[in-house]
Amino acid sequence: MASPDAVALLTEADRLHLAKQFVPAAESYRRALALDDSLFDAWHGLGFALGSVDEHGATITALRRALTLRPDATRLRINLGESLFALGHISEAIREYECAAREGDTETRNLAVRNIACIAPGDPALDNQAIMLARRRWADSVLAAAPPAARRPGERVRIGYYGTFFGAKHWMKMYMGVINAHDRERFELHLIVDGDLPSAEAGYRDYPDDRIWDVNGVSNDDLARHIANAKLDILVDLNGYSHQSRMGLLAHRAAPVQIAWNGMFATTGFATVDCVIGDPAAIPPAEEPFCVERVRRVPHSYLAFHVFHPVPDIAPPPWQSAGHVTFGSLISAYKITDPVIASWSRIVRGVPGSKLSLRNRALGQASNREEIAARFAANGIDAARLTLRGGGPHDEFLRTYDRIDIALDTFPYSGATTTAEAIWQGVPVLTFNGDRWAARTSRSMLLAAGLDQWVADDQAGFEAMAIGLGVAPAGLGAIRGGLRAQVAASPLCDVVGLCRALEAIYLDEVARRWA
Repeated sequence: MASPDAVALLTEADRLHLAKQFVPAAESYRRALALDDSLFDAWHGLGFALGSVDEHGATITALRRALTLRPDATRLRINLGESLFALGHISEAIREYECAAREGDTETRNLAVRNIACIAPGDPALDNQAIMLARRRWADSVLAAAPPAARRPGERVRIGYYGTFFGAKHWMKMYMGVINAHDRERFELHLIVDGDLPSAEAGYRDYPDDRIWDVNGVSNDDLARHIANAKLDILVDLNGYSHQSRMGLLAHRAAPVQIAWNGMFATTGFATVDCVIGDPAAIPPAEEPFCVERVRRVPHSYLAFHVFHPVPDIAPPPWQSAGHVTFGSLISAYKITDPVIASWSRIVRGVPGSKLSLRNRALGQASNREEIAARFAANGIDAARLTLRGGGPHDEFLRTYDRIDIALDTFPYSGATTTAEAIWQGVPVLTFNGDRWAARTSRSMLLAAGLDQWVADDQAGFEAMAIGLGVAPAGLGAIRGGLRAQVAASPLCDVVGLCRALEAIYLDEVARRWA
């Protein structure tokens, strides 16, 4: 039986936790555990309190200890999986979710299946077939009512773009150029918005006939009815799995044609989606059987972007003043898997004196930095060669590229927005031809920009290329100074051309539907 002092501390910790005072709660849980480390409720509470402030490294430790005391506490595996995922332990996260799906109650099972569908493309242990099955399993569980019958298209085809990030300028550079370029004489646009509304700051040009829908808080059932009543011809998903709760809308078939574009790096899993938009570099014909939808390809990159907001000037190559080459990545921590850490470590070890700079939101928390640093140390990279920083205001965040000579891509889930931002700031991004769609998004962008020399055939070639550039960095100055202009003049920034290609696909899909 726990001592009275430990029970008192646990009671106080629970009180603080319920009041959402997570940091003091965590400290009280730790004090209780110092007196009695067999208190399941204290480990449980500590894990949840730490998870609430994104201290994923410490959350993993706490919840694993709780599960050793109570292996039947299956619901904890969902939270453990979330923290494992946040730090790039994707295979381990999926193992926890699969256990929860087998052993949990209905709610726990549904959460586990949903989360597996979201993160499956980033798991190095899964192949394309397994990714498709994971997404189909979740999509098939989403129930929907049939909306009213749609109209036949009139003179102007009605397109509904729905998404969550219309108000975020750094995300919308991947979408807004295309949306602005639409031919309003042939298409009537409806922007269906969760989150902040489109704005000039986020790149939107206000057209008088556009319709802006604020659907924050509207259920998928109700939204499907509104879309059907508005008689939209095409519904285009811009979220992908980044706003998974809205993906259930696709199950309703609220518009006669449903298309997934930009936010997808694998199949949606929904048989109600007619096609996904890709390109030849991102998804080859051999992988089409792993999509439940038809694959439609645009000529260059489906990720063409337009930088409409102010960004920092390009800085000189930092190696010239630092005296060493700095590799780096500003990509999210959940993409930094153990194989990535091993690969990046070989690169850093292969370039004498080089360092590695990482920055993302997760690295703002001490336990997350400690966990990442320990994994690099296990691969022979000590703390003196690492710089780990958390997030910040976007303009200041982009300034991080002033101190990076060469950006390294992740796998099997590569960059997209981070790739666009790095090359726009003059920093080479190195990648390779991966084994799935999610592993080829940087490849798609670099090839469209005419930067084929930074796309290796395989991982070994990627590492050799990075080491070669690192040991002979003299040419980086010329690359850095001219990169933005080269990218801006390339098909990667031809948002009008991408828009015309998409419009042709949209019209063809409408014609198929009514043939």
